Amino acid sequence: MTAIVMDGKSLAQKTEKELAERVASLKQARHGATPILATILVGDDPASATYVKMKGNACARVGMDSLKIELQASTTTEQLLHKIAELNANRNVHGILLQHPVPAHVDERRCFDAIAVEKDVDGVTCFGFGRMAMGVEAYGSATPKGIMRLLEAYAIPLSGKLAVVIGRSPILGKPMAAMLLNADATVTICHSRTRDLPAIVKGADIIVATVGRPEYVKANWIKDGAVVIDAGYHPGGVGDVELAPLVDRVHAYTPVPGGVGPMTINTLIYQTVAAGEKAA
Repeated sequence: MTAIVMDGKSLAQKTEKELAERVASLKQARHGATPILATILVGDDPASATYVKMKGNACARVGMDSLKIELQASTTTEQLLHKIAELNANRNVHGILLQHPVPAHVDERRCFDAIAVEKDVDGVTCFGFGRMAMGVEAYGSATPKGIMRLLEAYAIPLSGKLAVVIGRSPILGKPMAAMLLNADATVTICHSRTRDLPAIVKGADIIVATVGRPEYVKANWIKDGAVVIDAGYHPGGVGDVELAPLVDRVHAYTPVPGGVGPMTINTLIYQTVAAGEKAA
């Protein structure tokens, strides 16, 4: 069996070309004004700073502007809420990203939920999640929405399929399950308290691994012909799934790196452009 390699890097590059054309049209219609993504970084975590820089670079590649806001690690919840309110009121800002995680003393959920739903291009608010889960128009959480775009691009059928999502985080596992359910898959969510995980995974047509542990999901848990989505990335270039033994016996899989990762930032930019178009 020759598996389909769901190449997120190439799809993201193709999408960026299309987004650049849409941004150019917006600039023409708005006398040179572009969509703007505001990124908020609280503290000096090196990994978070790198992610914010990557998002700024992605904006530049499609001709968008980015507004980078860096706040001290001592920033309080109230101070961060005030900054978010300023950005909500700024008509030139179309998307707001609060980089996760924030320092422990900050109420992250309260700050996420302060983002205006029309600017919640990272899909992190409870209101946005609720709208998405109910099938109402909303911006999806960036990584699961990126996965859904990847599945669509490679024409992977979802209706009636048995899908297992391993992980229940509020910005990945839970919205992923809701999106698959909305696409008519039958969904099981597994987590650290799940009993006999290998047996559950064995019955899945589609596996989405969001565990955060290198090669936690073993190849012998996965049946022939399944579709494997690996949302993990760890030192050494491995994901959450033991992938090497699967490449000749599954129907499709996402490589690590180059699969899910590029689609996350691409989806953030994709949704910011859409927000800019709506505002125009």
